[in-house]
Amino acid sequence: MNKISITGLSYAIVCISANLATAQTLIQVKNTQNFARNEIVSISNAQLRSFLGKNKTEDLRIKDDQNNYLTIQWIDNNGDGKNDELLFQVKVEAKKTNSYTIVADSNTPIPESKLTTYSRLVPERVDDYTWENDKIAFRVYGPKGQAEALAGVKGSTLSSGVDIWLKRTKKSVINEWYKGYLTDPMYYHKDTRGEGYDPYHVGDSRGTGGIGIWKDEKLQVSKNFISSKTIAVGPLRTVFELTYAPWSEFGIKETKRISLDLNSNFSKFESTFETEKPVPNYTIGITLHKNEGEAKLNDKAGYYLHWEKIDDAFVGEGIVVNPQIIEKSIAHKSEISDQSNLLVVTKPQKKLTYYAGFAWQKSGQIQTQKDWENILEKQAKIIANPLQITIK
Repeated sequence: MNKISITGLSYAIVCISANLATAQTLIQVKNTQNFARNEIVSISNAQLRSFLGKNKTEDLRIKDDQNNYLTIQWIDNNGDGKNDELLFQVKVEAKKTNSYTIVADSNTPIPESKLTTYSRLVPERVDDYTWENDKIAFRVYGPKGQAEALAGVKGSTLSSGVDIWLKRTKKSVINEWYKGYLTDPMYYHKDTRGEGYDPYHVGDSRGTGGIGIWKDEKLQVSKNFISSKTIAVGPLRTVFELTYAPWSEFGIKETKRISLDLNSNFSKFESTFETEKPVPNYTIGITLHKNEGEAKLNDKAGYYLHWEKIDDAFVGEGIVVNPQIIEKSIAHKSEISDQSNLLVVTKPQKKLTYYAGFAWQKSGQIQTQKDWENILEKQAKIIANPLQITIK
């Protein structure tokens, strides 16, 4: 009797193991660089076709080599109601390869992350669009704000420059800061809660990452965005799109897709253009404010640094772009308010992709200009040498 039971049990174990084997896929993530990588990786649905052909999307889980389940996020990039890519976070040591397992497991909940990315349109303060992760926060300005600015309403902003919020907390602050704004318009302009604040002036400058066209020693720029669309909000990445009315003498129609990953100091900007006539360039900028900071231009490596003191602490702003599309870069200084900008002039193309970001001394991420330059240099290498993903 006992012998039959043991044999039956052994047969059941073999069957279960075989079923699990068919439901698992090995993912290898290789880091070719000589520094550790802590990044969000993406796997397309096409790469998961074999697995998803046998299993439900909602049952998919990812485990690391310690058998820990990881936080994942699905993204529908084109709004057709179908997932296009799967995200998860990896930490890969220098010159190492990590292995992860995809498994169908409807009984185990996907781990919730204590940290998140976030973005939304903010109608309670005119119509800003704001986004953030655990390190940084940004905002840009919408059509109602433009109309009010043109009408002379105090506190409104007419600009396609990119504002930055200085954070020193890992938690999401957008909703709390705007809620405070409703009763105190200076709420997030004062660092009274130890979370950070917004002392950054944009005006008609490029802020950190705004674009334009550089012609005859002048910068032609768009006005505020005219529409926005949130594509994804989640623990690992937020994505949204902005559209702009035709701008410049070249009649440029621009759609800007912006994304921000958890644990990154850089937003990814992807601008797609349609033009009435050929343009000479597309130029990415960082405001130099009153020209009291230090700018460093590196066309060869494709990163650009601005280091300035704001109130009682330093801020490093930066741009990272593929060196192959760069024509030149300049630190343009002007006597006109908001017209001093670090400018990266790129070859004209239908789609411009670049990264813009910053770090604040009080966040604890950096202490010196060299610290910030190291982050920019590393980001340039990350872009040039993406993690290598193999699915077996």
